[in-house]
Amino acid sequence: MPDKIRVAVLFGGRSAEHEVSVTSARSVLESIDREKYEVTMIGIDRGGRWLAAADATKLLASGRVEADSELKPVSLDYVGGRELVTLDGSGDAGSKLDVIFPILHGPYGEDGTVQGLLELAGIAYVGAGVLGSAVGMDKDMARRVLRAEGLPQVEYASVLRSRWRAEPDMVRHELERDFGYPMFIKPANLGSSVGITKAHDATEFTAGMNEAARYDRKLIVEVDVGDCREVEVAVLGYEDPEMSVVGEIEPANEFYDYRAKYIDGDSELHIPARIRPETAGKVRQLARRVFLAVEATGLSRVDFFVSRDDEERILVNEINTMPGFTPISMYPKLWAASGVDYGQLIDRLIQLALERHRDRQDATTDRGRADW
Repeated sequence: MPDKIRVAVLFGGRSAEHEVSVTSARSVLESIDREKYEVTMIGIDRGGRWLAAADATKLLASGRVEADSELKPVSLDYVGGRELVTLDGSGDAGSKLDVIFPILHGPYGEDGTVQGLLELAGIAYVGAGVLGSAVGMDKDMARRVLRAEGLPQVEYASVLRSRWRAEPDMVRHELERDFGYPMFIKPANLGSSVGITKAHDATEFTAGMNEAARYDRKLIVEVDVGDCREVEVAVLGYEDPEMSVVGEIEPANEFYDYRAKYIDGDSELHIPARIRPETAGKVRQLARRVFLAVEATGLSRVDFFVSRDDEERILVNEINTMPGFTPISMYPKLWAASGVDYGQLIDRLIQLALERHRDRQDATTDRGRADW
């Protein structure tokens, strides 16, 4: 029997999406093929410490990663050894690793920072690389890329937190003039709808800007797109990605906020989306273009608005390069509806990580001595 592939699942993290990550990691641990993969769970607490335990349930039981006497602080050997080492002097934390599955959402995990560390360590990892992760995380930078590609998207403005705090009245007047109410306000670098508000007047606008400013130095303000369906496509692959069926979210609240996603459970998911087949085909092809434009890899979920009155009006909302991976998350649900179950999806993602890593190893960093 061939040796098992050694996979480390990295979860938790320093962002406001910590708990979502822990839930996703628990689902992966329950579903991964233990006959094929040897699994190590590594939790990152809110202080940024990497922690491991012989019993993975110690890391997952509370719904958040918290240091205690039974957890060992660990680090990755980032000089190419691909080993997990303890920081308390007790020796190796385990054997060499073949691939890391970083189920981390938001800053310090989904934004290229951890991906850069894994590149230095010379280890394969699931998901987008440094560039794709960084661009995909920053809603402003992603939209600049999409604009350069000629992709239709929601009209927006980017506002630095420093400017908002220095001249709030001027910022508000400019956006009232350009967009009018209602407006959506978001942190530029966060997901799971954390910090997002819908402002209907000046008072709500000020409160929304202050809320978003708690999470990021850059704020995104979007025009309201009107009566539209919210639809999503799951993308899987590398240089020639596959797209799932199109799904639709019918929020129970005024919009699909954090509570609607993870707490209330009252929002309805329609798979497939209630749009014409030809519209669904256009949405899927747009999802492919977005995925390739930001140089995503492995997995992404691309979100769109489709006008109820005119299905020719399709707008890209955003790309999420490490979408929620819980049992109720849209990404695995869309692939299940497309014939790929949760366990198969995990397997495909790990294999894609290894494929991308081999491809990167094929490029040399040695110019040779001919030109010296």
